[in-house]
Amino acid sequence: MRVDLFDFDLPPERIALRPARPRDSARMLCVSGTTIEDATVRDLPSRLRRGDVLVFNDTRVIPAQLEGRRGAAKIGATLHKRAGPRDWWAFVRNARRARLGDTIDFGHDVAARVAEKGDDGALLLSFFGDEPVETLLHRAGSMPLPPYIASKRGTDAADADDYQTMFAREPGAVAAPTASLHFTPALLAALDEAGIGRETLTLHVGAGTFLPVKVDDTADHKMHAEWGRIDAATADRLNAARAAGGRIIAAGTTSLRLLESACGDDGIIRAFEGDTAIFITPGVAFRAVDGLMTNFHLPKSTLFMLVSALMGLDTMQAAYKTALALQYRFYSYGDASLLIPHPEK
Repeated sequence: MRVDLFDFDLPPERIALRPARPRDSARMLCVSGTTIEDATVRDLPSRLRRGDVLVFNDTRVIPAQLEGRRGAAKIGATLHKRAGPRDWWAFVRNARRARLGDTIDFGHDVAARVAEKGDDGALLLSFFGDEPVETLLHRAGSMPLPPYIASKRGTDAADADDYQTMFAREPGAVAAPTASLHFTPALLAALDEAGIGRETLTLHVGAGTFLPVKVDDTADHKMHAEWGRIDAATADRLNAARAAGGRIIAAGTTSLRLLESACGDDGIIRAFEGDTAIFITPGVAFRAVDGLMTNFHLPKSTLFMLVSALMGLDTMQAAYKTALALQYRFYSYGDASLLIPHPEK
C-alpha cells in the first residue's frame, strides 16, 4: 500500500509533553465498529465485558540514552536491541565520526568499542568492564524520551517515573509501552470489580518504533526486530478465556504484536520466546486479539498502519479527525483510544 495513505495533519500543540495527572484521568476515544465516542480512561471497566482479558507488557524502560565522545567528536547513542551480554545495537548521532574498533567514552567510567556497523547505519557497541551493562547505564544513561518530546524539552527527574508503567518488571526496553502508562491501582481495582481479567507478557520495545517509514510503499519497509516472551501458562489462560467467550484486549501495540506473533493460523496462542519483526498493515488478518487500547500515533507510522489494519483506514482517519476536533493530546504522554473492531462478537 502507498505510505502516503496513512498521512494526516497534526498541529504541533497537540503533542503532549507531560502525562495526565493522575494517570487514569486521561481521555479515551472509544471506537466500536464505526461508532466513535468521547470518554476517559476511568470509563474502561464499563467499556469492556465481564470475562474479557487485558494483556499488558511488563517490560521496563532502561536509561538507554548515552552522550559520549570519541576524541573531540561528540557522539550520541540510543541503544535499541541487546545482541549479547555486553553488546547492544545503537542508533548513533554523528556515527560517521565513529569507526570500527574506536572507543566511545560515555563518562562515569563507562565506555564501549564500536564492534560492527549494520546495514541500517546502526552501530554494535561492546561495553568494557565486568559490571552488568544495566549498572553502567544507570550510571551514565538517561531515559530515552521519544524524539518528538526530546526535541521540545530536556529529560528531567519526573520522567524516571512518568515514562515507566506500573507493570514494569523486566528491564530491556528503550521505549515505554505507552498505553499502560494510563493505569493506576484504583483503575485495576475497578477492573477487578467488573470481572475484567489481566495477563502480562514481555516485549522489549526498541527505538525502531520511532523510526519514520522512508519508503513509498509498505511492501518495501523493513521492521526492526524486538525480543519478546509469552510463557505457556499465560497462553493457556488466554486461550481458555477466549473459549469461554471472553475477548482478548491488548493493552498497547507491543502486546498486540507479540500476541499475533505467538498465535497460529488456528487461532491458538502458544508459548513464544525470541525476536519478532511482525509488520501489520491493512489486509493482515488478526488471529489473537479482539481489541486494542492504544495512544495516538505518528502520521505515516507503522503503528498508525497497525490500528488502520485493525479498524479500517477510513474509520481510523475519522477517529483521528474527531480526536483533533476534541482537542485530544497525542503520542506517548497523550490520551488513549479503545478500539473494538467487532463489538457484536
